[in-house]
Amino acid sequence: MRSIPTITKNLLIINILAFAAYYVLTFRNIDLNDILGLHFFLASDFKIYQLLTYMFMHGGLEHLFFNMFALWMFGCVVENIWGPKKFLFYYIFCGIGAGLVQEVAQYVQYSMEGLAAFDTVVSADGMKIPMDSYLNLWTTVGASGAIYAILLAFGMSFPEERIFIFPLPIPIKAKWFITIYIAIEVFTAFFTTSNVAHFAHLGGMLFGFLLIKYWRRHPENSYFGNDSGSPIIEKLRKNWEKHTGKDAHGSTTSGNPDWDYNARQKASEEEIDRILDKIRKNGYASLTKEEKQKLFDSSNKQ
Repeated sequence: MRSIPTITKNLLIINILAFAAYYVLTFRNIDLNDILGLHFFLASDFKIYQLLTYMFMHGGLEHLFFNMFALWMFGCVVENIWGPKKFLFYYIFCGIGAGLVQEVAQYVQYSMEGLAAFDTVVSADGMKIPMDSYLNLWTTVGASGAIYAILLAFGMSFPEERIFIFPLPIPIKAKWFITIYIAIEVFTAFFTTSNVAHFAHLGGMLFGFLLIKYWRRHPENSYFGNDSGSPIIEKLRKNWEKHTGKDAHGSTTSGNPDWDYNARQKASEEEIDRILDKIRKNGYASLTKEEKQKLFDSSNKQ
């Protein structure tokens, strides 16, 4: 777990502990998913805090595993580029956004079925269920909305990066992977019936897309800065200043008299500067293997 960045690691731990708590408490007839899951806002069990807590609960081990696997696989990359504060804000913002979209989708269903005019609902086995109890069954759990937003962020940051997706035998570019996922979610949300919150998935992606576009258009209004402020790049800049006596713009930061040393470092500094400019213009995926290796070798220098 040491190689996993801070926020991604803590999110993994919290989700796993929450699932363990849910499993243990079921033996005491306490349904943690019912308490912390997101209820329909017209249901009596709805609480505003559920818009946050629902994304840390899961309906089963398989549900948890695939969400956490995707969080580990893509979250590590996105957090390393964005930095922990920006990544955490994005994750929570998109998770809440996914919950809001799911609430809207449920209200549309509630209105189209005309449920407001009924006091009870007849189940498939002929049992009559009070309307309040029925609405309380509309509960959403899972980090999927936030996870889908991370998939989108990865695809928008590294559109040309090739990734392997089981069971496809060949790698696929991230931009096509995300496009296919969106198409599948749209189809299943509108043309199939299931217990999966597909609108929450689309909602997470929608809020993620809007936030990324806003950050790109208004970097001066972002508390977190832009992608060039990632921990890796900041560490590189500090190393340059320490070893060359110059800042990232070439200005002298100290009275370092070792001009020979600075001269020896100049070529390496210019090469790293060129790689950083390439990342800002074309994204991380545009780097060659040699450039990626130089970038990470430089970031590990003390």
